Amino acid sequence: MTFRQVPISSRSRKNAGRSALAITMGVALAASVVACSSSGGAADTSDTGSGAGTADTPKATIAMITHEVPGDTFWDLIRKGAEAAAAKDNIELRYSSDPEAPNQANLIQTAIDSKVDGIAVTLAKPDAMGPAVDAATAAGIPVTAFNSGFDSWKDMGVQQYFGQDETIAGQAAGARLTADGAKKTLCIIQEQGQVALESRCAGVKQGFTGGGTEILNVNSKDMPSVEATITAKLQQDPTIDHIVALGAPIALTAVQSKANAGSNATVVTFDTNAALVDAIKSGDVAWAIDQQPYLQGYLAVDALWLYINNGNTIGGGTPVLTGPAFIDETNIDAIAEYATNGTR
Repeated sequence: MTFRQVPISSRSRKNAGRSALAITMGVALAASVVACSSSGGAADTSDTGSGAGTADTPKATIAMITHEVPGDTFWDLIRKGAEAAAAKDNIELRYSSDPEAPNQANLIQTAIDSKVDGIAVTLAKPDAMGPAVDAATAAGIPVTAFNSGFDSWKDMGVQQYFGQDETIAGQAAGARLTADGAKKTLCIIQEQGQVALESRCAGVKQGFTGGGTEILNVNSKDMPSVEATITAKLQQDPTIDHIVALGAPIALTAVQSKANAGSNATVVTFDTNAALVDAIKSGDVAWAIDQQPYLQGYLAVDALWLYINNGNTIGGGTPVLTGPAFIDETNIDAIAEYATNGTR
């Protein structure tokens, strides 16, 4: 699918051009990986329901471990992509998650102890995850990272990374806010200390030259408190004219908070789900930045299959970018079909 990049301010055009080039290269790499993995190794011709056969390579077991917060539908898309790759690649996928980094590290150790063939992991808090990743590589288990850990995966000895540069994504959002005429933005971080989220808001601050940006920390494990906190902030400061959410559930909650506070602020967000797509269509949310979580989950598993069976690595030591791309009223209809299917 092709996304139209929405024009940004001339001041940011040079950096945006470099970002667009990197994104194009990353998406092209991702597309080539999918094509390569679909034909790599022998495959049967049985119908799995998705139109793809199943590889006849030896059965492998891959653990996927994420920092999912229960109830966040973003992770459903990650998991569906991973399951699609596993079904095609004759892989037993063991998915587990915990939003707390020490617990996530324990899940990695459990996977090591069970002698899995590969591990795909998110690195939301790299410092806490480092020893567990080291233990996996010391045990000879290949590790891919995805979604979080863009700035640290390589130093941690991880083979491959699939996701977006969150700082560049934030800068693109900030440039878009400037072009939209924003004057004061509120950037909402739903998990304090999560490096990807911190980088997004830092990027927004860098890219937004039309006014000021304030950070608001909330706890996504308690959505009623999220709604109350955003409502209170909007009531306290009526000069806030744009709300930047970092996930679809937070954006949809911000829409309700805006109504509670009687605010006229425009809501924009990172990441999508089916309900968020509907919100863009209705005008409740102006636009979203899509990092293609389904693709991240798919590639994280498929890349391990390629390495296990053919020694392949993807990206030549550089990350494979899956975003960012803008979704707004101009292209939402093209996305809606896939959101209905639960894959966007």
